[in-house]
Amino acid sequence: MLDAIRKNGVTLAVFAAVTTGVTAIINNVTKPTIDHQTELQQKILLDQVVPTDLYNNHIQQECYIVTDPALGAGPQHVYLARKDDKPVAAAVETTAPDGYSGAIKMIVGADFNGKVLGVRVVEHHETPGLGDKIELRISNWINSFNGVQLKGKDDTQFAVKKDGGTFDQFTGATITPRAVVNASKRTTLYIETLPGKLASLSPCGESNE
Repeated sequence: MLDAIRKNGVTLAVFAAVTTGVTAIINNVTKPTIDHQTELQQKILLDQVVPTDLYNNHIQQECYIVTDPALGAGPQHVYLARKDDKPVAAAVETTAPDGYSGAIKMIVGADFNGKVLGVRVVEHHETPGLGDKIELRISNWINSFNGVQLKGKDDTQFAVKKDGGTFDQFTGATITPRAVVNASKRTTLYIETLPGKLASLSPCGESNE
């Protein structure tokens, strides 16, 4: 009986070691491809919120980590766009904490004069058929931010129509678009302050992400 137990134990140990080794090899082989695809998807997203004709630096390499209540809880990434080495715009990760079904993760692109260049939702849990119209694959609503000029924190037009603003809400769903509009406004106001903060920002990879 003991011999059988030992034999089975050795067999299981060998099987576990082989499986672990194969998994490690597969991970090492596929990781470069996965990383490359992730980088490509990130570049596509950034191009949607900051037009490429506005800058000529490698925007993905100009990445910083910031923490600010205007952007939601926790650290967020900032991608700085430069034209001939002059900062001209930024794409900033942000979170709308007040979505109908929880936090809505977004990225907002804007110049330093309050002009919104683009907004995209990257993660949400809103109701299918109602709140999910914030996704570009569902509707073009998110493109209504393109080129909108924010006129300061007291700009009442930068709101959904139900609150006196210019952005459409969805039929049967106002909470979700309101959360996205308000987060976009807060983030655009934050981007306006970035030029004076650039020297103190922490580059990605040099802080706890």
